[in-house]
Amino acid sequence: MHAPFDLTMEEEGEIVAGEDGDGGLSNLFERNKVWAERKTRSDPSFFRRLVGQQTPRYFWIGCSDSRVPATEIVDLDPGEMFVHRNVANLASASDLSFSAALQFAVDVLQVRHVIVVGHYGCGGISAAISGRANGKIGCWLNPVRKLCCSLSHSSSNDVLDPNILCELNVVAQVEALVLNPTIGAAWARQADLTLHGWVYGIGDGLLRSVCDPVTPLGRSEAVSSPKAQTNDSALF
Repeated sequence: MHAPFDLTMEEEGEIVAGEDGDGGLSNLFERNKVWAERKTRSDPSFFRRLVGQQTPRYFWIGCSDSRVPATEIVDLDPGEMFVHRNVANLASASDLSFSAALQFAVDVLQVRHVIVVGHYGCGGISAAISGRANGKIGCWLNPVRKLCCSLSHSSSNDVLDPNILCELNVVAQVEALVLNPTIGAAWARQADLTLHGWVYGIGDGLLRSVCDPVTPLGRSEAVSSPKAQTNDSALF
């Protein structure tokens, strides 16, 4: 058992990570306090602005992985992006949680960009390739398993590259969004809404676009195969 140790405050307001009898939860409260004070010092009206209605332009559909903090990696403040996260960043119309978030983002917040973001080194992708995931997570990853199987049958390689499956899974989720009734209804009423597919590199901190942006005019065309970059870099 690790011996408990106390939290200490650095001169500049940083907290040295620690644990105590509550499993380190007090550390989070202390970090929250320091963060709030730092935000207030740099921008005294920051929290007052957040009290009003949120008006984000972006809906981020990302993985639950703790190494992929949505707003931080695109340098946005709270209130600037609406976020939904799940294992392997799936956009499943049968998932009530995702469907509710999508409907709220599109119909209520009226976001202009829906972005599916996968990441290299995804545990969900690795589990789908290995086939070792069971129980609830196994059921959840079934769409990724099916994609993996279809790619394995069409490839001469014995082992599928996880990074390739990661990219193709993002493309598959963008394709699913094209067929989603919420997206279709928004486009039918001529909403200014574009779909995007990106992958985040944990090793270098950079985002990469893996398919062309999809607009109402281009939805009849198949989403393109993964590629290196598009003009999505100018989105923010």
